[in-house]
Amino acid sequence: MASFDHATPERCAQLGRTLTAAGLAWSDNGSQDTPQCLTYTVTDPHGRTWQISPATNFQIPASNAAQIWQATCAELATTTPVLSARKVAQQIKDAP
Repeated sequence: MASFDHATPERCAQLGRTLTAAGLAWSDNGSQDTPQCLTYTVTDPHGRTWQISPATNFQIPASNAAQIWQATCAELATTTPVLSARKVAQQIKDAP
């Protein structure tokens, strides 16, 4: 069964700090206690809305346990690979 134990309060806080440092407006749905329901909503520099959620334990590469976030933008019909907080923020910020 899929687990989300990797979406710890510290990693959630790190994602928030990283999004803020990247200059992105964001909010979360307050579900840090139930990470399988956790979603961050982010607005990119073009005004598009992205949803970031923690990946399942099956999606996290064994070679890089810091890669736990996946972002989706319906307006661009795109989903990122599973990335670290820094890389997911950069991907959203740099999206054309």
